Amino acid sequence: MPAAFENSRQTQDLIDQTLLGVQSLAERMRTETSESIACAAEIVYAAIKSGNRILACGNGGSAAEAQHFIAELVGRFLTERDPLAGIALTVDTSVLTAIGNDYGYEEVYSRQVRAIGKPGDVLLALSTSGRSPNILAALKQARDRGLKTIALVGATSSPELDVCDLVITIPDSGTPRIQEMHLVILHLICELVDNALTSES
Repeated sequence: MPAAFENSRQTQDLIDQTLLGVQSLAERMRTETSESIACAAEIVYAAIKSGNRILACGNGGSAAEAQHFIAELVGRFLTERDPLAGIALTVDTSVLTAIGNDYGYEEVYSRQVRAIGKPGDVLLALSTSGRSPNILAALKQARDRGLKTIALVGATSSPELDVCDLVITIPDSGTPRIQEMHLVILHLICELVDNALTSES
């Protein structure tokens, strides 16, 4: 057994501390962000019902979560239904590297929003810091083009996020906890949208 795992008490303490921290953060979110989560689902639902699309972006782990979210829309979440229109701005390496090389990394998402974003679409952007220049640029471009904007961020976010229609802030500054709660929110949005669509049929 590796030395790092030989002290079973230390290992158990770390597991307990982490899981209790997640539980505590989830309880804070239940009281502080439930209304905003429902509002985000309403924005996504309204766009889909109007024939518009959901765009999503993020960096690093947040890019993976943006792709995960779009996969749940285009594929399915828990309910069998028609595919929903969504595009992850994180996946086309030719586009990302061309824009990054020619214009700079700050524009890798904003230029895509400018190219394909239409009034009535939604841009959902994830950033643990809330300060990533390319995320802020994408949100500003989206707002200028008449898209609805939703930002999922952490507790140390930038005041520049005032450009957003909705900001959901995780009350924590640790990247792992913020990303975990972002995924919970994305799953909740999917389920709330699915429930709304199912109730109509």
